[in-house]
Amino acid sequence: MSNLAHQVLAHAASLPEGASLSAKALLHLGSRAAVDQVLSRLTRSGELLRAGRGVYVLPVKGKFGARAPEVAKVVQEWASQRGEIVVGNGAAAANALGLTTQVPVRQVFLTSGCSRKLRLGSQTVELQHAPPWQLLYPGQAAGEAIRSLAWVGPSGSAEALGKLRRRLPASELQAVANARARLPTWLASQVSALVTRA
Repeated sequence: MSNLAHQVLAHAASLPEGASLSAKALLHLGSRAAVDQVLSRLTRSGELLRAGRGVYVLPVKGKFGARAPEVAKVVQEWASQRGEIVVGNGAAAANALGLTTQVPVRQVFLTSGCSRKLRLGSQTVELQHAPPWQLLYPGQAAGEAIRSLAWVGPSGSAEALGKLRRRLPASELQAVANARARLPTWLASQVSALVTRA
């Protein structure tokens, strides 16, 4: 293995699990052509995983062999490196909040960036561009509530709001209510009705 390959692997190992590598981020180690070649060789040998076009991740090595990094960690690292907001989709939010027992089969996230797919081992992760209102309150229950209501849609939102009212703290419900001006009309009117009944 070349000295450059060792340097690339050492750099990858210094990053948190799920952090992605790109040739541009490694230009301090060598020329673009040399870095591209090393990344390609390391991918063929299984030392790196190719997650997408020009995007690589270091597999996690355990006592049962190497595996792809956790999807959530890769997605969050991807988002922070690119300055994007990335959140779980409405189906996952509805499941987490107990609005549905359906478990999403596909790994889908909503993003402020362009739609794209990442491949992690045998898994394909979809990043779908979403309007700003669906990306509100990342990492908070209020945001999960908004995304789950968007997934449920107008026909099921009244029932879902009733369940959320019983399950969420008043502060999170207030955060949803405070976002009414940014929500679609059908959802804003449902949320307004919930708040007036509170």
